[in-house]
Amino acid sequence: MVMFKVAMGLMVGTTLFAVAPAMAHGQEIANDLSRCSADAKGPAVLVDVRGFTAAAGKVRVQSYPGTKNAWLSKGEWLNRIDVPARPTNGAMRFCMPMPRPGTYGIAVRHDKNGNGKTDISSDGGGFSNNPSISIFNLGKPSVNKAAFQVGPGVTKITINLKYM
Repeated sequence: MVMFKVAMGLMVGTTLFAVAPAMAHGQEIANDLSRCSADAKGPAVLVDVRGFTAAAGKVRVQSYPGTKNAWLSKGEWLNRIDVPARPTNGAMRFCMPMPRPGTYGIAVRHDKNGNGKTDISSDGGGFSNNPSISIFNLGKPSVNKAAFQVGPGVTKITINLKYM
């Protein structure tokens, strides 16, 4: 009887997992704007990033689950786009696919000299919903200020970069 209950518990757990799988973390993807086109099915986020001060270095765009434990936590990002910074009129556009509709946050970093490190005095950054950041919170807004809803289609947002 005990073995039967254990087997049933495993089956129920497996069934629940199949219905609501965990989100995959750490996927590096290309910036495929066609995934955010007018006929795209989504879910995806079309991210307009504005305020670049230079056409140099690299840009990193990362999506996170919109939860307190995952937001900006190492290894918890869902998708990452890394590309050379080539803004036109101070702006670049990105398409970030999402695993399913829900609550997410997006962080952008402009590594101006491309050294792979955050240089407070020169690099820029921004977040979904454009929350204010300061040295007091080390430039990391709370998930409550950055989280937004993604529907089944394409959601459009604008992130304004800030530099020190």
